[in-house]
Parts: sequence; structure tokens; C-alpha cells
Amino acid sequence: MAICQPGPATNFMPTTPSSRLLLELLYSQAEEFIGLYDLSERRFTQVNPAGVQLLGYASEEALLAGSGRALSVPAWSGADWLGLCEQVRREGRRAVEAQVQRQDGGSFWGRMELTYFEAEGHPSLLLRLSEQNRLQQAERELAHSVRRFEAVFTNATIGIIVCDRPGTIVSANQHAMQLFGYQPQELIGQRIEVLVPRSLSRERHEKLRESFNAQPAVRNMGHNRDLLAQRRDGSEFPVEISLSYFHIDDELYVVSYILDITFKKEAERELIDQRQRVERLNAELEQKVADRTHALMNTLEQLEQRSHELTQALAAEQELGELKSRFVSMASHEFRTPLTAVLTSATLIEKYPGAEQQDKRLKHLQRIRASVNHLNDILEEFLSVGRIEEGKIEARPSSLDLGTLLDETVADVQGMLKAGQRIERQLACPGPVRLDPSLLRKILVNLLSNAIKYSGENAVVRVQADCAGGRLTLLVQDQGVGISREDQEHLFERFFRARNVTNVPGTGLGLYIIAKYLELMDGSIALHSELNQGTTVTITIPYENHSAD
Repeated sequence: MAICQPGPATNFMPTTPSSRLLLELLYSQAEEFIGLYDLSERRFTQVNPAGVQLLGYASEEALLAGSGRALSVPAWSGADWLGLCEQVRREGRRAVEAQVQRQDGGSFWGRMELTYFEAEGHPSLLLRLSEQNRLQQAERELAHSVRRFEAVFTNATIGIIVCDRPGTIVSANQHAMQLFGYQPQELIGQRIEVLVPRSLSRERHEKLRESFNAQPAVRNMGHNRDLLAQRRDGSEFPVEISLSYFHIDDELYVVSYILDITFKKEAERELIDQRQRVERLNAELEQKVADRTHALMNTLEQLEQRSHELTQALAAEQELGELKSRFVSMASHEFRTPLTAVLTSATLIEKYPGAEQQDKRLKHLQRIRASVNHLNDILEEFLSVGRIEEGKIEARPSSLDLGTLLDETVADVQGMLKAGQRIERQLACPGPVRLDPSLLRKILVNLLSNAIKYSGENAVVRVQADCAGGRLTLLVQDQGVGISREDQEHLFERFFRARNVTNVPGTGLGLYIIAKYLELMDGSIALHSELNQGTTVTITIPYENHSAD
């Protein structure tokens, strides 16, 4: 808040020694800030001791060096201070209130009185700053609070009425007057019941008011029932009312917040009418839909049945087509190679009729025998798949010694080893177990054959068997070409072969047969492989009658 008191410029220079002495005494002994501000230089040239202390500086020199350009007012910019100085220069005098900052960062509310004068031709200001005490600050804050309250109360967009304990209206805002059709201040002093419709019991309203006075609380009125209010002309309208309260000097005052909901009720009635109309239309439509649906249900069920049958047939045909494609691809390679070897060897044998060429004939006979054995192995795998899928293979567990079975199996595949390859075995099964020896041998032979086939020369194949907790864990690890992650997802499908081993003989049935054998034995298989690093296959089979368990 600023108080402007314009006036002419004052000649501040004293003319006699006694005047100067008096002026100096008043200046130095004053208990409030007094400073001289040179408008030409835009800085303070002198500040009295009380001013230095008020702003928290050690000396006048420190103050003039630190805040000599202007007082530090956080709410003002430099332009604001210069603008104030210019106003004082034009008007002669001005008084303002502001929050002034001390040197240590603290602040206080003060009243500034600025007076313009000229000293020896220099335009200057005399600034007198007094710190407001707590009472003055409280009065100022109260005045601001009252003005804010009055602004909110007066300009609120809902009706606000304040009553005392007996129900006398002591205050009502402008919107409430307009809402009930009263002139300004006309409601003041009347009983709140004048706003209650005559069609309702005003005595009951008085009892409800007394009950609220006994236990005041912030709440809504009505408890989910419609409320009506009465205007000055006797007309009624729907309202929503919220109640709150406050105390002044132990006196209870009740505040009513009133909202006219006429348009809301009309919208609700219109919504109900529209909803009822929509419900009727929906009922008619639902009946028609029910009739149409009933007529279409049989057709839909038939279509769904045919679609299901076609989907199954298509899936089966696609699977069959894929199997045929894989089989043809495998057979064209796996049968051609040994048959070509047989035909070539048979042709070459004819060229060695002499007795001295018997070693060459034996070499080709051995090639024929190996090719026939390879073809026999392929046919055996085909027959195994057929017997598995026909359910003709069953697990027949019996007591067996895993060490013996492992030694015999390793011996069986010795002939398959490449130059420098070797098999390292490790056994941790101290006693016999009850498993199907035939199925277990076939599983182990297949895993070792794959490890040898897909590993290079001088590679090591590890086979490890552990028995613990009623389970056999069999691990076969090689240092071969490995399998890509994409191909690992299809390894247990019939006739599937990884893309990086298509030039290596194989039917793509080995892992499929192993998985089926493990199903018969309630076992499981896990495979971990990295390209060019090798493959580790781990199978787990539950067993019975282990003496160590």
C-alpha cells in the first residue's frame, strides 16, 4: 500500500551553525533509518547509525558499499526503485510500505517516507525508514485477510448464508440474495426458516437445526433425499446444501453453502425419459435380435463345426506335407549315398578278378557292408518311430548296473571315433538301479553317436552319470559345431536337421526318438548349445531301488 503526499521541493541546507548542530543531533540520535540519496549519482551518500544497525551492517561505509545503490526490497526490481524515486521527485513526497531485507538475509516490514529536496543544486531524497512492530504487522495482515475474505465471500458463485445459534441470518453474499430474490441486506436479521418451503414442516427444520447446533460437523444436508428452498415470491426450487461452522468468542455460527440445481434436476428428468425410451427401443430390438439369433444359431454351430474340422484337416495336411518334404529330403540324401557306395564298390570288385587283388576286393566289400549297415540303421529308426507312435514300445524296468552298461555302450561306439577323438567317462552311482536297460542303452548310443559325429578330430566327448535323490542324471558333452538358437526350437521334431549339419549323414529322428523313450520312462531332456563351441545334453530319469538312497 502506498500513500502519496505531493509537495514542492524543499531546500534542506541549514543556514546557521545552531541549525546545523540541531540537524546533526537529530540525524545521529534518531532511532530509525535516516539516509540521504543523491538522485544524480543514484546512491546513498549518508546513513545514520540507527539505519546502519537496522540493516545489520558493521559500519556506514560497509552499508554504502553493499547496498548503497538502493534499499534491498525482494518484491522490487531495480526499475521499481528508480520509478519510486522519480515519483517522489515529481510529487515531492511519498510514503510506502515494503518488506526490506537485512544484510544477513532476514527481512522486516517497514514504512518508508521519502522527501525530495535540493542541496547545493543536487536533487536528493531524504528517506526515513521505520520498522513496523508486531501489532502493526498483525493489523496489516488482518486487514489483508479481511479483504481477501470479503472478496471471496462477495464474489462466490454459490449462495453463502451465515446464521447464529438461534437461526438468525447475520450475513449473506450477493449470490444468495439473487438466488432467493431478496434485495441487498434484506435477509439480514431474518430467521433462516423464511427460506424453508411452506409445504414442509418448519418446526421439523428447527429441530434439525438444534440437533446440528448440539453436534456441529461439516456435512451435506438431505442424506440422499431431495431438498427444496423457497424464494421471496413463494416459489420453490431444488437445492444442494452443505453445512460448516465456526466459533467467535465461544459463539457458534453456521455457514450454509447453497447451490441451485434446477437445471441439474431437469437434465436428470430428461435423462430418465430418454433412458426409458431407449429401454423400450432396446427391448424391441432385443426381441428382434433374439428371433434372428435363434434362426442363425444352428447355422453358426454348423459353420463352427465345419471350420473346426477344416482347421484340423488343414493342420494335419500341413504337418503331413512338412513330414513328407523332410522325409524326401532326408531319404534322397541318406539312401543315395550308401547305395552309390554299394554300386561303386560292386563295379570296382569286378575289376579285381585275380587272387593277388583279394585285399582290394575286401576293402570294397567292407564299404558295401558299412553302407548296408547304415541303411539298416536308417530303417531301424523308421521302424522305431512307427512302433513308438503305434504304442508298441513300453518301458520294462529291471535291475541294472550303470557302470557295466556305460562301459559296454562306450565300447560299442569306439569304431565311430575319428582320429584323436576320445571318450571320458565319470560315474557316481554306487549301486544298481531299476530302469529299462534297452531303452537307456539306445538313448546313450544315440547321444554318443551324435557327439562323435558332430565333433572334429582330437575332440573330447564327456559322459557323466550321477545318481541322487532317486534320479539318474546323464550328461553327454561334446566340442562340436553346436546348434543355433533358432534351430534348437525344432530339434525334437521328426526329420528336422540343423542348418549347419545338412552335409553330415543323419535322418533327423534321433532326438525325436530319445524324447519319446524318455516319455515312456517319465524322464526329461535339456539341451544347451552354442555355435562352434559344442553341445551339452542332460537327461534326467527317476529310478527305484538304489541302495545308497
